[in-house]
Amino acid sequence: QVQLVESGGGSVQAGGSLNLPCEVAGRNFHPISIMVWYRQPPGKEREFIANIISAGATNYAASVKGRFTIPLLINKSTTTPQMNSLKHGEAAGYYCNVLCSGDYYWGQGTQVTVSS
Repeated sequence: QVQLVESGGGSVQAGGSLNLPCEVAGRNFHPISIMVWYRQPPGKEREFIANIISAGATNYAASVKGRFTIPLLINKSTTTPQMNSLKHGEAAGYYCNVLCSGDYYWGQGTQVTVSS
């Protein structure tokens, strides 16, 4: 049973950086086809941030491009993207999602608050 465990959230000052690790457990060496990050601000819809496919290609939402970086090796047990220059409006729950052996799995999310 694949499980995703997210960590790294917390409070950061505007302009600061955070790592958002996503650990993938229980996949028994089955490859990850795609890994996606989303966020959901309070009272708003969940929105796409970025993804990476197994071949290494990445896609970023325009709102985070240049500030959100996913490491290339997604078949390690933990992938740790970094978010830089955080803005006040980016306080949200951040979630990772993976496609592994034909099924999608979600992490429990990690909360990020941005202070002045």
